[in-house]
Amino acid sequence: MQFHFADYVLDTSARELRLRSELIAVEPQVYDLLLYLIENRDRVVTKDDLVASVWGGRVTSDATLTSRVYAVRKAVGDSGQQQKLIRTISRKGLRFVGEVRTPPMDDELGELCAEPDLNESSERIAALPLPDRPAIAVLPFANMSDDPDQDYFSDGISEDLITALSKLRWFFVIARNSSFAYKGKSVNIKEVGATLGVGYVIEGSVRKEGDRVRITAQLNDVATGSHLWAERYDRSLADVFAVQDEITEAIVASIEPQLYAAEHFHSKRKTPDSMDAWGLVMRAMSHFWRITPADYVKAQELLEKAIAIDPYYGQALAVLSASHTFCAYNGWSEMATSVPIAERAALAAVRADSEDPWAHHALGCVHVLLRRFDEALGEFELALKLNPSFALALSVYGLALTFSGHWEEAGVATTKALRLSPRDPFAAIYNGIAAHAQLVGRNYEEAMRLAGASIRLRTDHVSGYRMLTAAAAMAGRGEIATAALQELLRRQPDFSLAWIGKNLPFKYEADREHYLEAFRRAGLS
Repeated sequence: MQFHFADYVLDTSARELRLRSELIAVEPQVYDLLLYLIENRDRVVTKDDLVASVWGGRVTSDATLTSRVYAVRKAVGDSGQQQKLIRTISRKGLRFVGEVRTPPMDDELGELCAEPDLNESSERIAALPLPDRPAIAVLPFANMSDDPDQDYFSDGISEDLITALSKLRWFFVIARNSSFAYKGKSVNIKEVGATLGVGYVIEGSVRKEGDRVRITAQLNDVATGSHLWAERYDRSLADVFAVQDEITEAIVASIEPQLYAAEHFHSKRKTPDSMDAWGLVMRAMSHFWRITPADYVKAQELLEKAIAIDPYYGQALAVLSASHTFCAYNGWSEMATSVPIAERAALAAVRADSEDPWAHHALGCVHVLLRRFDEALGEFELALKLNPSFALALSVYGLALTFSGHWEEAGVATTKALRLSPRDPFAAIYNGIAAHAQLVGRNYEEAMRLAGASIRLRTDHVSGYRMLTAAAAMAGRGEIATAALQELLRRQPDFSLAWIGKNLPFKYEADREHYLEAFRRAGLS
């Protein structure tokens, strides 16, 4: 959704604030505060409201709150004296008083991309069957430090636990992005279990003070609501990785004691040489998962700093590579510039840590764009062998299958990715890839449905508009194709028949020509 006020646009899908065409850089917490004020513009918002919603209930000083409100006002050209947009109501709170508009889409396109019936959606999600293996969700650990900027540290602990558990093939582990949908929220364990289709939920907290850290963790049984295991660890920062392994082993032992006795867990993770490098990567990951051009620039800056500290940090190299290929594929950067950078980083990542699934995912992405299809499929298969719950790798594996002409297998892969991560911010990407597979298979109505789902989830992404334009054109739905193409060109102005021919890596000329013909029918030149 987009909120228009004065000359500004706040785009909730892209998590961006723009002044006309200029991107305004705002910190995530400042963005969240502005969004909360706009969404609740019909009332006065109290300090308690802001603390509960923006700070997740953490103790927040008046000075911190005042500084964030000042940052919001500065970002939108307001001030405490003028109060044109954000008004202070004495002894009560704040209220957004600017006129806000939410422009609708073209009628026919908007209908296709409309939100589904919420009751129907809830029932569908709640009906997710439990897999034939123990199914687990690791919720983001709460940051109990006084400093909200330490969120990256607790997020990193949670992500590492998800990765470690995902390596155990006898578990079904929900992917990171769906688990992190619950960050900062008060949750009901049974509702989480039903929504994600799991029998076990892990939650915890992290308090980092100086060179010491306290980590608490507990394992909950969804069926009974009881705790199966809980523990607290007080250690030096140097022992953080050892603590992560201890927690993982304890979880495994609690759920599958017989399996654990027969097959002792070893994570085989190559830890970084520096906690500073690890911290930079965790900060970068928070930007990577937001999937906007501005966030990817910031992620790349942080990853390059981490690599400067530890040149053999495999995950830093791999995520840097993946970010560059993603930017190139989405038209955010030039292929000729980004792909060589991505290839060097991916090869270095594999050399640094051949057991890291991110490294093989990154190299697979490079191989796709360079039309090395057999190598690409092999790298994705290896990434998924190392981490069967790697939903992002599974979806891009589906893209590689699509470009290779194996559209039916691609549909299976993207369906599985969505099951692994039912509430994933990347779900828009997964649906876009699934639509692409159906387009190659000439199933145009299904491709349109999936493209509509992609757009509904992320209106700022080009993949849904690309697929909707092509599928609608081939289905003879000219009005939808025209409207979708207009939206696509607003987001990627350089998209053209020449761009398609140069950059999209179809293995078979017939599939490339089919794709080009779709856009010719839509009116692309």
